[in-house]
Amino acid sequence: MSLDEELGKLRDAGAKKMPPEVKEVLVGAVKDLRETAMGRIIKVGATLPSFTLKNQDGADVSSASLLANGPVVISIYRGHW
Repeated sequence: MSLDEELGKLRDAGAKKMPPEVKEVLVGAVKDLRETAMGRIIKVGATLPSFTLKNQDGADVSSASLLANGPVVISIYRGHW
């Protein structure tokens, strides 16, 4: 069985146990997410507008200054450890 099939079975089993009002809220939330946020996801190879971010030392670094030295790879992670 593929991962998609297994996930589908789990989703369907959970939906059967879920109260209708909870299911309605979740379905609406997923629909809203697909209609709004999904269209704003940065695609691989996309060109981004200029920006300035803080580096690991808290200093501002602009994308223009980095691009002056060649291609830039951006790695975004949530939080710090």
